[in-house]
Amino acid sequence: MVRETLIGAVAGAAGTVALNVATYLDMTVRGRPSSNAPSKMVDTLAKRIGLSSSAQGEGSQDPATQNRESGLGALLGYVNGLGAAIAYGLLRTRLKRVSIPLAGIGVALRVSNPKTWGFAGWAADIIPHLVYGLVTLITYEALSSAGGR
Repeated sequence: MVRETLIGAVAGAAGTVALNVATYLDMTVRGRPSSNAPSKMVDTLAKRIGLSSSAQGEGSQDPATQNRESGLGALLGYVNGLGAAIAYGLLRTRLKRVSIPLAGIGVALRVSNPKTWGFAGWAADIIPHLVYGLVTLITYEALSSAGGR
């Protein structure tokens, strides 16, 4: 179980880097702004635990608050990316019959909620999230096989 957790964490790190590269490449090519999903995640989390995510309330123009929200959003993205891969690693022994592409889509959807994307969100986020899922699974399977499993 420790082995699967560690391999999942490494695979999740590789997948998260791949997601970030695909996202930044898309932003560069299409000239689109960064996603507001991380800041929405911070706001949602703050509301669930009964805190305001900013000292001046939602939509604050305070630069320090905006920087904190941006940093927390990025950290939550890493936690989500690593957590989904660790969960996959712990469940993979029970999912042997699931193909890598199908499992990759499942892991990608675990990292983000496409119901909240809207059309523009789908266009911007689906490819990077699929890249995350596939890189995570390919890395996990390669590291698992390398260990003589």
